Amino acid sequence: MLFKQIYDEKLAQASYFIGCQKTGEAVVVDPRRDIDIYLDEAAKNDMTIVAVTETHIHADYLSGSLELATKTGAKLYLSDEGGEDWQYRFEHKGLRDGDKIGIGNITLEVLHTPGHTPEHISFLVTDGATTDKPGFLLSGDFVFVGDTGRPDLLDESAGTKDTRKPMARQLFKSLQEKFLTLPDYVQVWPGHGAGSACGKALGAVPSTTVGYESLFAWWAGYLEKNDSEGFVDELISGQPDAPAYFGRMKRWNRAGSDILGERDRLEHYTPSALPKDTLFIDTRPHAEFIEGFIPGSLNCPAGKRFIEWAAWTIDPEHDERTLVLLASDADQARQLRDELSRVGIDNVQGFVTELGTNAVARIDEVEPEGLDKLDAPYILDIRALSEFNEGHIPGAQQLHGGRVIWNLDKIPKDKSVVMHCRSGTRVGPVASALHAAGFDNVLELKGSYEGWLKANKVAT
Repeated sequence: MLFKQIYDEKLAQASYFIGCQKTGEAVVVDPRRDIDIYLDEAAKNDMTIVAVTETHIHADYLSGSLELATKTGAKLYLSDEGGEDWQYRFEHKGLRDGDKIGIGNITLEVLHTPGHTPEHISFLVTDGATTDKPGFLLSGDFVFVGDTGRPDLLDESAGTKDTRKPMARQLFKSLQEKFLTLPDYVQVWPGHGAGSACGKALGAVPSTTVGYESLFAWWAGYLEKNDSEGFVDELISGQPDAPAYFGRMKRWNRAGSDILGERDRLEHYTPSALPKDTLFIDTRPHAEFIEGFIPGSLNCPAGKRFIEWAAWTIDPEHDERTLVLLASDADQARQLRDELSRVGIDNVQGFVTELGTNAVARIDEVEPEGLDKLDAPYILDIRALSEFNEGHIPGAQQLHGGRVIWNLDKIPKDKSVVMHCRSGTRVGPVASALHAAGFDNVLELKGSYEGWLKANKVAT
């Protein structure tokens, strides 16, 4: 058996390529939308992708299952569990608890593991060439290393109401009946790692085992005591705010994403010939951006959090403008376009490699000591609510950075808006988005909250 985890550090997301070396058949689980990485893996190992599947309707990225199945002709297997509201709206082979997907000598058995979402399934993998006993659990967002999936995303992103506790109780039951009944030696390979917003305490190692989690995970004691309500209270407390784009991902993944297919070549523009009516994405570090930028542009620094910043500040459902990127060359521009497709931002038209004389706009900073000199400023704290509750600037208003552009009506235009996060890394993209939306009253708090603490000599 060939077993490979394909990990996207930008989304803290794991997909899996599993192949039978005897028959040359392979299955891909939870693929991302730029699918060349799976096609390359198949070609490298002289395998054919015959099946594509996923663990649930994802909220944090746009699934590549439909894209990959369309490209390869593979059969698409998706969950039919969870009730009518949680059914996929496009053609697929339905999966229910106990069903199996066979790939040569390999079997993927479906376990219905609701709690994170109603339709969630996990896959128990058996390598029949070696044993008739299962050896691997692809747990999706059911069980992570040191944590479980969060049960509140339906309320946070799917428009449901008061489902947190019922979903948490379902998760407790899934742990009891589907996880702890497995042999201790079964390896657990989750759908996300540290940095994902799909849980609150995800571990940074790639995998774990049933036995290890049943002994050392935070939830193990609650299961041992059969304390479901204690588990529920602990699980739902302190979960991070969900960015607004999670709702769009849920809707689009259920309906079926657009097929990208072969993509057009990106246009290479000169600074003096930028097309009109486009949205410019400035990928420089924020310290450079703030010194001068093209009016109306967004600052999404290239790097580990590029996709996150873009998803926080671009709403492709309501803004149909095409995008132009600042990139070092054509290769980086293509890479950034691929990354944007993972969150459904597909309308990248071209790129420039320099700004020329267009960088004339600025966002000013205010020193922490200068806050008192402003006339009744609106202090906007874009950290998560849990961070805000641990300590904040007196009078500050909290609104998660990933929700700001969907709540512009809450932000005044008749007074200075002073924005900050914890250290300053999150504030730049959001400040640029506000500025692009016509808020010319935006200031950034120099040093952000940490700078304010230091200036006021407040102990953390």
